[in-house]
Amino acid sequence: MKSKFFGKDFINCNDWSKDELETALEVAFDLKKKFALNQQTPYLMHQTLFLLFFFSSTRTRTSFEAAMDHLGGNAHDLPSDKLQISHGDTAKEIGKILGSYGHGIAIRHCDWKEGNQYINEVAKHSSMPVFNMQCDIYHPFQAMADLMTIIEKKGKSLKGKKIVMSWAYAKSYTKPISVPQSFILLLSLFGADLVLAHPKEFELMPSIIKETKQNSKFYGGSFEITHNMEEAFKKADVVYPKSWGPLVFTEDLKRSQKIIGKYKNWICDQQKMNLTKKDAIYMHCLPADRGVEVADEVIDGPQSVVYDQAENRLHVQKAILALTMGGR
Repeated sequence: MKSKFFGKDFINCNDWSKDELETALEVAFDLKKKFALNQQTPYLMHQTLFLLFFFSSTRTRTSFEAAMDHLGGNAHDLPSDKLQISHGDTAKEIGKILGSYGHGIAIRHCDWKEGNQYINEVAKHSSMPVFNMQCDIYHPFQAMADLMTIIEKKGKSLKGKKIVMSWAYAKSYTKPISVPQSFILLLSLFGADLVLAHPKEFELMPSIIKETKQNSKFYGGSFEITHNMEEAFKKADVVYPKSWGPLVFTEDLKRSQKIIGKYKNWICDQQKMNLTKKDAIYMHCLPADRGVEVADEVIDGPQSVVYDQAENRLHVQKAILALTMGGR
């Protein structure tokens, strides 16, 4: 196991095989059990993980720091504006130098058409594994936590389960498309009946849609796209309504805000939740725009599993860090 995982980057979860992803989930469940029993898991004693942030963070920052604490290592928080990146440090230099100082580099860089390219360039030059804490295209650790949560609530087999990733209105800012893209890509490996719902301007990248369709067909699931939120919610087992920007449609921020404002009725309220199955779960990666993206009665209600999702970020991250940094 160690020789298989050691040194492996985690930039897009679908770069790993389904077997590797299932192993990571098994380790995550074991680590969650050990955490609940207060059992020590010092698998990364005296190891260093650099956390490089170009984008604000609450759950990602704190869960990665906690993960390294629980594994016996150290996390070094590196806000990009505190480094010399704006004065000439290139991705190559970050990869080579930080890779020589520690045992892993984790990066969050969400700028459209920049983030994923930057992370891959760092990985190209790093001798240590590089981890994507979210970029403009993928959010792999979030997707793994989402999958772990669904398995906890709905069982290991997802065949026949209707799982909906839906756009929802939010006014805070134009959000990345990385969460819905990683979610549908990962879930397409597990035979679910996936539904992607969004207004027509909020399509995802064509390459992501193509890969999701291919995976769903190969693994015995299904995948459909609808522009009707209510239709998507009917008889759903899982709903995951969140906002993302129309970045594929337009890169103009003023135009984006005008488009977003047309769809204020795309809110996850109790009326829409009533269309789902009685035991359906509501998911969100947080933070959510309460009152516009989701009603309080839903996010605080009995079908909400948002805090389980947030907790599971810790456990999947510990699992992947331990597997990739923990042995030679």
